[in-house]
Amino acid sequence: MHHAFLLKTAPLLPWPLFAGFGAAALLLLAIGIARRARGTALRGLVVATLLAALLNPSLIEEKRVPERDVAVIVVDQSPSQSIGHRRAATKRALAVVERRLSHEKGIAVRVVRAGGNAIKAAARGTRLFHALDRALSDFPRRRLAGIVMITDGEVADVPKGDKKALRRAVGAPLYVLLSGQPNEKDRRLVVTRAPRFGIVGKRVELLVRVEDEGVSAKETRTEEARLTWRKDGGPRHGLLVPVGRDIPLKIPIDHGGANVIELKVAPGPHVLTPLNKEAVVVVNGVRNRLKVLLVSGKPTRDERVWRNILKSDPSVDLVHFTILRPPEKQDGTPIRELSLIAFPTHELFDRKLKDFDLVIFEEYNSEGIIPQDYLENVVRYVRSGGAFLEVTGPPSGADQSFEPNPLDRILPVKLTGRFYERGFRPRLTALGRRHPVTAGLSGAGSADGTPSWGRWFREAGAEVRHGDTLMKGADGEPLLVLDRVGKGRVAELLSDDMWLWARGFEGGGPQAELLRRLVYWLMKEPALAANALRARVEGNRLIVTRQSLKPDNRPVTVTLPNGSKKSLVLTPQKGGRSAGSLSIDALGLYHVSEGKKTAIAAAGPLNPIEFADVRTTQRKLAPVVAATGGRIFWVGSGKIPEVRRVDTADRANGNNWMGFRENGVYRVAGFSEIPLLPGILALLLILGGLLGAWRREGS
Repeated sequence: MHHAFLLKTAPLLPWPLFAGFGAAALLLLAIGIARRARGTALRGLVVATLLAALLNPSLIEEKRVPERDVAVIVVDQSPSQSIGHRRAATKRALAVVERRLSHEKGIAVRVVRAGGNAIKAAARGTRLFHALDRALSDFPRRRLAGIVMITDGEVADVPKGDKKALRRAVGAPLYVLLSGQPNEKDRRLVVTRAPRFGIVGKRVELLVRVEDEGVSAKETRTEEARLTWRKDGGPRHGLLVPVGRDIPLKIPIDHGGANVIELKVAPGPHVLTPLNKEAVVVVNGVRNRLKVLLVSGKPTRDERVWRNILKSDPSVDLVHFTILRPPEKQDGTPIRELSLIAFPTHELFDRKLKDFDLVIFEEYNSEGIIPQDYLENVVRYVRSGGAFLEVTGPPSGADQSFEPNPLDRILPVKLTGRFYERGFRPRLTALGRRHPVTAGLSGAGSADGTPSWGRWFREAGAEVRHGDTLMKGADGEPLLVLDRVGKGRVAELLSDDMWLWARGFEGGGPQAELLRRLVYWLMKEPALAANALRARVEGNRLIVTRQSLKPDNRPVTVTLPNGSKKSLVLTPQKGGRSAGSLSIDALGLYHVSEGKKTAIAAAGPLNPIEFADVRTTQRKLAPVVAATGGRIFWVGSGKIPEVRRVDTADRANGNNWMGFRENGVYRVAGFSEIPLLPGILALLLILGGLLGAWRREGS
């Protein structure tokens, strides 16, 4: 603590009035001096005393406590600092600078660490100035002696502006200690262009480029690199590409949802890290207007339900034909009056059949409308990857026929000839409670309870030959059966009473959700896969879910981005699902596997800006360093600059030292005030001066 004395005034009049009074007094004195009037000197003393009294001067004695200056050290802990020996160089530089600053008097050291969250750092880049602003928020900027940043120079939030704005934003000399080596070289893979969406069944084109950073154009002119890619964890495909040029790469999109494409380039002669040798692109597969063919064997109330649901979906292009009169009905009606247009059998079931994503036969039992050869085409269509749904119920007349036809070879059930026309409530089977098509349908109730949805009254009896029975009806007969045939899928619904739910009979039922799920399962929607493994990243956790038709307690294997493996046990949940989570702290791809099933999830951005260019650089921070009067030092080789205290007017640094300002900031712990012209003394001086001037004039 030390004492300081200050002269202070507290005018009794406003400054304009004081200035006017003083000017008038000086004018009168000047007139007296010009006339050589007696007593002018004494009158000047009176005026001076009066002006001094109006200024009200006092002597202030302050008790000052010096405040320590603050040196801030910002340490870059981002993922790029793990390259080579940068982290070791950073640790060594921090220890040396901290020790040297601790030996200086009147300075406090604050260490701020930034970029430790790898996932956030990868998404937003290294944000050292954001961390610096937080550190400077709880003490006055005038105490700041200097700032040290220990980093590789890859900083994403460098302030912009002219020198004056940068100096004001930082507030003290900035010293950058670069943890890497100058003139580093590296090879990296760049995805120049990648579409977010692709049409299922077609190819998307990516533009990729292999760059050798820090290598002269002459060295890379004839260089080639080996590029490999794979999709959804499948086999890798390789090709040789020239370095430094955009290369188009065509990738097939063969399913809806996320198509994860992994790209990798072989390391070149200069390698800093393998992380920027890989890239990931996610292309969402979408279907270009799903085409559905609906053939109704006769006008029914169920027909309208199917039509309304399919037409309400904007992604579905529906072609619907209703057979109004079977060919065996002869009543003399002219052929031209039987339909608005002729039924295009050849067009639909020969030339254009493969263009449809789904074919639905609803109450189709009429013989002769579609020839056997065309039904054979439907069988081949399904086996090669198509989807077929048959909706049938009890016949409404004796002219109906259930004779065998080619479709029997792909249908999962065989009609027994038993028909039920009495009330029953559809129920989910044990398998149906686990299958995504029917699991969790509202109103299904518990396994041993009664569903809350309305009753149906018509069902065709059948015997299940193969496939999965998801719903049962009267007397436990199968009601909804699904199956896979070759590369395609088929489903059988053995009742035509879905319309009762649509009309709200006895409370109705979830017909819209059931039919939507059924249609999209038939068209191989990935979200409705009955046996699937899925993974996603939420925050700092990896969430793994498994969908299976049978209880499965086997753990899954998680392969971390660094290649190590962990086992994860999943907890059973409702609807055939089981789930588990794993805490993660590294960015990159996480591969989850169980037998032949695999899933991929990305932590952080797919192609993080943190690894866009991993070479140590002074380019980004150089403008700020120059504006604040700091300096850049390369400490990767182990040479750490010295530390000195400097006055604010002195040179702040040298070739091998950093200067930290002595700001002289203090805190006032107390003070005392002594009036220099008390009122009594001023009054005596004024009266004495006036008396003396009067006597002088009278003599």
